[in-house]
Amino acid sequence: MAPRAKAKTRTKGKRKKSRAGYMISAVAELYRVHPQTLRLYERLGLLKPSRTQGNTRVYTDQDLERLEVILTLSRDLGVNLAGIEVVLNMRDKMMEMERQVQSFVDFVREEMARELAGAPESRRHNAIVRFRPPKVVRADR
Repeated sequence: MAPRAKAKTRTKGKRKKSRAGYMISAVAELYRVHPQTLRLYERLGLLKPSRTQGNTRVYTDQDLERLEVILTLSRDLGVNLAGIEVVLNMRDKMMEMERQVQSFVDFVREEMARELAGAPESRRHNAIVRFRPPKVVRADR
């Protein structure tokens, strides 16, 4: 059995981010999958395309990036649909954790900048670890 042809994931350079959506037929042709496969991915919750008022599926660039991950896992790595679901859930959780860590880092930086901009006396008073100047003892006694 001949291996499936890889989808054309990106042309020269990165795909430009746009707010435009892609219809199921265009996505199916671009990634060389049957539209029923895309519907299956949606039914299983792997993809969540938005819908128009006429109930037509519309795939965003973010949906296409997720589809690329799905296709890489299934075509190139041989992962089954249950495994893909686990990987995508873990990936989503990791991305959320990264956002939370980045938010915390930004908060700490802002707090440090605000403290450093304050008067030296207030910095010493608000320090996490209290600083007391050392007692000087003369060595010649």
